[in-house]
Amino acid sequence: MQPSNDYSLKEARLGILGGSGLYSIEELTELQELNIETPFGKPSDKLRLGKLGGMEVIFLARHGRHHTFTPTEVPYRANIWALRSLGVRWILSPSAVGSLQEQVRPLDMVVPDQFIDRTHQRPLTFFSDGAVAHVTMADPFCPTLSRILAEEGTRLMPEGRQLHKGGTYLAMEGPAFSTRAESNLYRNWGCTVIGMTNHTEARLAREAEIAYASLSMATDYDCWHEEHTNVTVDIVIENLRANAEVAKKIVKATAEKISSLRPISAAHHALKDGLMTAKDKIPDQTRMKIDLFTRPYWGEFKPH
Repeated sequence: MQPSNDYSLKEARLGILGGSGLYSIEELTELQELNIETPFGKPSDKLRLGKLGGMEVIFLARHGRHHTFTPTEVPYRANIWALRSLGVRWILSPSAVGSLQEQVRPLDMVVPDQFIDRTHQRPLTFFSDGAVAHVTMADPFCPTLSRILAEEGTRLMPEGRQLHKGGTYLAMEGPAFSTRAESNLYRNWGCTVIGMTNHTEARLAREAEIAYASLSMATDYDCWHEEHTNVTVDIVIENLRANAEVAKKIVKATAEKISSLRPISAAHHALKDGLMTAKDKIPDQTRMKIDLFTRPYWGEFKPH
């Protein structure tokens, strides 16, 4: 399928990147599965186009629908490029995290507003090989989209569970969980939750001029809490199942709000003041890869 680039916000779609335990959304109607080729390889899985809460939505399981990609192996650039090529201008990212603070209990959720990056094996930009861009990441999550997500989440959280607005997401490489020393270090830094995927997606989404917000679902206390069992896959999966049904309701309600509000984000113009290299100095092969993002500023690229 050949992607199209010309979407206004009125026509734009919502992207949902499903994480561990959330490999599909059964409520999607008029479902189609799309194969998208990208200059950065194949996405994690087929992209599923459907309607949710009256909004056209593209769903993608970041680890693949059978969870076959480690956090390091996820083809982040291909995933974000494919979503942008299909007119996605907002992304909701439900994902599993460990809690680093007592008040964020397992089965609580967090809509974070900051990151600290501890990954070291990921491509973090679309701009390389002769092209340089510097986008602003002071507020790495879209404040407007995060506010809408937090409002809907607060309204729909079951009794006895809480949605926390704001907080710092520590992004680790994985796939192993933290050592106790690392977990306590991140707590001392003031981090709220720890995960393995959202930071990489958020950086690339910003370059792709897509607003990005995270619904971080706490499954455990990592390994720092003396009164709780150390994190295991069994604990994570059990709590993921409990979180997944609530997360789907929150995502659907947020999709309904986005459908009616079509919120404008600073992310939608992130490259305007970030492009550094003159377009005529960039190799043709590189220009072709980034044309999807630079076309509003440089015009459509036509090879010599």
